[in-house]
Amino acid sequence: MVRRQPDSRLVVPFDRCHSPSPARLPSTCTRSRPLRFVTVPLSVALLFGLSVTGAAQESGFGAHITGQAILTDTYVDRIPGGGSLSEARVVQPAIMLEGHGFGDRLRLTLTGDLEGWTLDDGELSPGSWGEGFFDRRHPHTFLHELMLSSSDILRGLDGPLSISLSLGKGFVPFGTDDPMSRPTLRYPMNHHYSQILERAVGIAGISLGPVIFEGSVFNGDEPTTPEDWPYLHRFADSWSLRATIHPLRGIELQGSRAHVHSPEHRPGAGLDVTKWSVSGRWNRSIRGIPAYLLVEWAESSEADRFFVFDSYLAEVQVSPGRHRVYYRLERTKRPEETRTADLFRSIRPHLENSILGVTDWKIQTAGYGFTIGPVFHGLRLEPFGEVSYATVSRFGSGIFHPEFFYGGTTIYSASVGLRLDWGMRGHRMGRYGVAADADRDEMMHHSMQM
Repeated sequence: MVRRQPDSRLVVPFDRCHSPSPARLPSTCTRSRPLRFVTVPLSVALLFGLSVTGAAQESGFGAHITGQAILTDTYVDRIPGGGSLSEARVVQPAIMLEGHGFGDRLRLTLTGDLEGWTLDDGELSPGSWGEGFFDRRHPHTFLHELMLSSSDILRGLDGPLSISLSLGKGFVPFGTDDPMSRPTLRYPMNHHYSQILERAVGIAGISLGPVIFEGSVFNGDEPTTPEDWPYLHRFADSWSLRATIHPLRGIELQGSRAHVHSPEHRPGAGLDVTKWSVSGRWNRSIRGIPAYLLVEWAESSEADRFFVFDSYLAEVQVSPGRHRVYYRLERTKRPEETRTADLFRSIRPHLENSILGVTDWKIQTAGYGFTIGPVFHGLRLEPFGEVSYATVSRFGSGIFHPEFFYGGTTIYSASVGLRLDWGMRGHRMGRYGVAADADRDEMMHHSMQM
């Protein structure tokens, strides 16, 4: 679907390489490459999961498949270069397989993300940035997760301790939950400050009562296209640590630190990044009504703190019956980089001299959804509406002036859509080993309260 608003630019949502106006074609436009190396192993793994789902319980093996997709139409007033724009998209299309065996001590997590087909040109999202996109959320890689985890590897020999090891491609133990499993359609601006994902990662985890420690090594380079795989020769050039405490049921405190080598320059010649994250999460029922609250602070710094970008965020959700109401408040600083002919894109590979200044964003987002179903084999539908109001200002010195670039300092956006959920809603994506065990215990307790 293509729409043109007054003073807006023409956009073909699903194929940026077939613009009716070749003169406006972005300089970064590329054709999709063959995906056999992604679709074949992904299809085989999913077929294997389907075949073992019905296996005899005495075998000790099993699998569970879930999925989701969101059909949405988003309108934004003030885009890069001025004007407004409306686009219809399929966002967050994902399918997940979770397998287990050997007395639940060995677990496989496989997630396929199809945004490379539906979000080739990104998702309209004022303030978002990363992997060469600005004011659009970039698509994630087709193989989002492929992690193998072993929990309680010493089988009681370690006493009250529980030790786990995890290896594969997935989320680094750092920061807060992936936005795909959080309340809003809109990703937070601090996605690249508060999560590190789609890396080749090895994780060791230790839990003792309410305390969990996780450490990892991984490759620092982040992907630049949906087909990208981690540079394995860079494996273990970066590290992270995370400590999580559950003082009471439904309450979680988290602190993380990570050192990432040259994340935005894949060959490794870019700046290193130091990251911090601190958060508190509350997920309990109040008189039978599920409620959720998250507050977090995150910081990323480069060049011995010559560049420092911080973020503060709070989000809340209440879910009485089939209704869901949510709100998020975020304040985040963003680097402004040299753009290409397509003002939604920046020059890659990124170097420090590409930064033209820093902007300070304050964004409020509110939404409502109503769940219908299950309508077919566990499939649930949720019509929803969501609005955001953002203000942007220049922070410090620099040559980037948002009032000129956007034609103003206030930006409005609104989305309506339909969420299709096949058992994936509420899953805390990217948690492995002892962290996943604690999450499963928490979810079981929460469901018993409802």
